[in-house]
Amino acid sequence: MTEKKDLRIRSKVISEGVNRVPNRAMLRAVGFKDEDFKKPMIGVASTWSEVTPCNIHINELALHAKKGVQEHGGAPLIFNTITVSDGISMGHDGMLFSLPSREAIADSIEIVTGAERFDGLVAVGGCDKNTPACLMAIGRMNLPAVYVYGGTIQPGKLDGKDVDIVTAFEAVGQYHDGRMTEEELHKVECSVCPGAGACGGMYTANTMASAAEALGMSLPGSSSTPAISANKALECAKAGETVIDLLDKGIYPRDIMTKRAFENAITVVMALGGSTNAFLHLIAIAHSVEVELTYDDFERIRLKVPHIADLKPSGKYAMQDLNDIGGVPGVMKLLLAQGLLHGDCLTVTGKTLAENLAEAAPLQADQDIIYPFDKPLKATGPLVVLKGNLAPEGAIAKMSGMKKLRFTGPARVYDSEVAATEAILRDEIQKGDVLVIRYCGPKGGPGMPEMLSVTALIVGKGLGGEVALMTDGRFSGGSHGFVVGHVAPEAQVGGPIAYLQHGDAITIDSETQEISFQITDEELEKRKQVWIQPPLKVSRGVLAKYARLVSSASKGAVTDL
Repeated sequence: MTEKKDLRIRSKVISEGVNRVPNRAMLRAVGFKDEDFKKPMIGVASTWSEVTPCNIHINELALHAKKGVQEHGGAPLIFNTITVSDGISMGHDGMLFSLPSREAIADSIEIVTGAERFDGLVAVGGCDKNTPACLMAIGRMNLPAVYVYGGTIQPGKLDGKDVDIVTAFEAVGQYHDGRMTEEELHKVECSVCPGAGACGGMYTANTMASAAEALGMSLPGSSSTPAISANKALECAKAGETVIDLLDKGIYPRDIMTKRAFENAITVVMALGGSTNAFLHLIAIAHSVEVELTYDDFERIRLKVPHIADLKPSGKYAMQDLNDIGGVPGVMKLLLAQGLLHGDCLTVTGKTLAENLAEAAPLQADQDIIYPFDKPLKATGPLVVLKGNLAPEGAIAKMSGMKKLRFTGPARVYDSEVAATEAILRDEIQKGDVLVIRYCGPKGGPGMPEMLSVTALIVGKGLGGEVALMTDGRFSGGSHGFVVGHVAPEAQVGGPIAYLQHGDAITIDSETQEISFQITDEELEKRKQVWIQPPLKVSRGVLAKYARLVSSASKGAVTDL
C-alpha cells in the first residue's frame, strides 16, 4: 500500500502561515471559514452540462457529493470540466472531437486539482468519455478519490416496446430504404430519450461504468443505478464520506487500480458483452497508473470468460433491466463464485472486492437477462482481437449475437465516413461486400470517429450481418453486426489498410482471429512504394495538437507518452 501521508500535506501549502493570507482571503470569498482551513480540501469534479441528457442532472449530484464531504470533516469545492455528447456528435464532423474530449477532461481535472492543491477528489461523470477521463486523471494524480457514474437513462416506449437512441439511428436506415414513413421516423425521434441519463444499453457509458466498479474505484452497485433513481444522490453523498475515509486510511488509487483489478474489469466487460471502446479506455487508464495492459491480456481473459448477459445492442435488455434484478454486483457475485474474479483486490470502500460482494444480494432467480454458466450466450468473451497482414498491431471485433463467424468478400474502400455513407445510400454496397473506411484513426480522423451512423444504416438497409465493415476508426457501443474497428497501424501512418484497393479479397475470421487481404509480397511492396502519406487534415487548434501527439489505438490513443 502507498505510504500514508499527512491528510493535509497538499492543501496546507495554501492555508498555513502568514505568507498564505492572500490564498486564504480568496478562499474566504468562496465561502471558507476559519475552521475550513484545518480540514482536508476535496475537489468535486462535475461534468455537468446541458449539451447531453447523460450529464444534465450531474450538477445536483455534485452538490450531494459536496454535502457528503462537508458532513464528514472535509472542505469541498466543486469545479467543472467539459463534456461532449457522443450521440449528438455522431455522423458528422462533431465526432472528431469525441475521443479528444477524453484527454481534455482528464487534463482539466489534473490541472485544477494540481493548481488548487486538493487532498482528494470525488469525480461525477455521465457520457462515454467521462468515466475513462476521470479515472485517467485520478490515476495520474494518485490522490484518494472516488468515481461516481451519473447513471443510465430509462428506455423510451413506442407502441408498447422499449426503444433507445440506437433505435433512432437504425430508423434512419429504414426510412432511406423506404420501410418507414417520415411520420413514423418522427415518432421514433420523440420517444427514444425520455430524460436524464446515459445511453441505456451495454454501450460505452454503461460498459465503462461497470468496468470502474469492477476496478474498485466506484461504490458497489453504483454502475447500474439509473440516473433518475433517488439512490444516485445517496451514492454521491456516500462518495463524499468515502473519500475522507480513504484519506484517513491512506488508500490511494494506485493501491486499487492494480494489474489484477484491470483483469477484473476486463472479465466483467467480457461477461456483459460490453463496448469495443473498453480496449481503448482501459489501456489508457492503465497507462495513467503505470500498469502494463495489452491486447494479449484481453485475449487471455476472453478465453476464460463466457458471455452471459442478454443486453443491447446485440441482446434484448437495457441496463435498467439489469439493475432491477441485482445489477452489476449480482453479476460479479456470480463471476467470483466461478473463480473468474480476483476477490482480494482492494476497493474504495476499504474492503476487498470479495468482502463487498459478500454483502451484495444475488441476482433474482426468476430472470432471463443473465444466462447460466452452463448455457451462456457464447462460451468465450465476444470482444475478439484479430491480427494479420491488414492489422499487424491488432484490430477489435465484437461478435456478440453473430451467427456468421467468418467473412470473406471483396473490399469496397472509402477514405471517409461521408463517402461510405453516400455509397450505402446509393445502394453500391451489396451482400457479401467488406466495406472499408480508412483514414479515420487517431491521427487520420483525426480523433478516431465512431461509425454508429454507418452501422445503423447497414442494419436499417437490411444488410446486418450480410456486409462486413472494417475501419481504423471506432464503433459506438451501440453498433452491432459484423464490424471490425481499431485497425492498427492506421492508414495515416502507413498501416496496411492504406494499401487496400477496391476488389481485394479480405478475410475476417473470429475463430482463427485472422484479418488479412489476399496479396502477394511483390504487389504489397509495389503499393507501399507508390503510397504517399497525406498531410494531417487539420493544422491548427485542438485537433491538430491531438493528431500530433496521439498514440496508436493499440496503445490506448493516449497523448501523454
